[in-house]
Amino acid sequence: MLAKRPPLGWNSWNTFGPYINEKVVMETADAMVERGLRDAGYEYVVIDDCWSLRQRGEDGRIVADPEKFPHGMKYVADYVHSKGLKFGMYSCAGTMTCAGYPGSFDNEYLDAKTFAEFGVDFLKYDNCYVPDHVHSPHLYRRMGLALKQSGREILFSLCNWGINDVHSWARSVGGHMYRSTGDICDNFESFKNIAISQLDKLGTSAVGCFNDPDMLICGMGGKGNVAAGGCTPEEYRMHFALWCMMGVPLMIGCDIRNCDEATLALLKDPALLAIDQDEEARPPVWLQPTVKDDIINLFKHLSDNRYVLGIFNFRDHDATNYTYLEDMGIPQTAGYTVKLRDLETGEEAAPLDRMIRTTIKSHTCKLFDIQIVEK
Repeated sequence: MLAKRPPLGWNSWNTFGPYINEKVVMETADAMVERGLRDAGYEYVVIDDCWSLRQRGEDGRIVADPEKFPHGMKYVADYVHSKGLKFGMYSCAGTMTCAGYPGSFDNEYLDAKTFAEFGVDFLKYDNCYVPDHVHSPHLYRRMGLALKQSGREILFSLCNWGINDVHSWARSVGGHMYRSTGDICDNFESFKNIAISQLDKLGTSAVGCFNDPDMLICGMGGKGNVAAGGCTPEEYRMHFALWCMMGVPLMIGCDIRNCDEATLALLKDPALLAIDQDEEARPPVWLQPTVKDDIINLFKHLSDNRYVLGIFNFRDHDATNYTYLEDMGIPQTAGYTVKLRDLETGEEAAPLDRMIRTTIKSHTCKLFDIQIVEK
């Protein structure tokens, strides 16, 4: 079964955009291994838009750009596979991709067969240039069937930007993950707005098909294709921790060949990855949803009767937050309370009078391992 956990990998778009080639992809595969990301669980190396020629070949097939990929896509796929990784590519449900290259509209079965022959393990499927008379979900249904008939197991990543109530049908068309938002940019406001937009949709993820609020910007530092000012190291940690708490796919967007050690340590953080990759794959509960969105409390059930609380301060100033045990599901009459352990510092604490009182710096977060104990 594909997507038993939220998929982990790397995608070329955030950093490289149209400037992608086989050298970058192969060096990225090398870096995934040499820098410990494969061993941390990241397995997909995905090429996004702009990999092909502008016109299909005489046989109707999409052709890889020979200047960017002189050895062809199967060569690149074989190299990625030789590193113990999986290979991903991009197409679009419309007549053209978002950058104006051939889309898969009315060619779904031929393209799926072509991707399978390349050795593709992951297909990101965009939503640009869909004819007005066509219902977009139907096109995703066609490609879902085409991939199943291709003769190869291919993870189907729907990228329709959260329109057409995608959360209500993505699983039924064969999707393994589905984009629920517009494109992310490399700044604090972008990942903040994306996260807040998904708070009322957290329950739509489950084993086999996961909500995808777009790729990671950690470590980009204001450089690359989606550069928009960048984030501080604390903001990147907040972004990564929030995606892990939401239990969503983690697709690295920075240039992992050159990112700093702090970024690598964040991307490989075992405590945060364990939250994202928990075997039960349960989405978190948004506590106190009537409270203003600038401080978010998320409570998540993990396997083996474990729990985690994440508190995210989006305010531009430090703040004191109160998380009530009643909101977590532990009333005064239960006869239980909790023990807390800060996942970053390891410090242990106890609640104060049926509440967890936490002071959190601006644009940062705190995560606590929660143990429920008898009083």
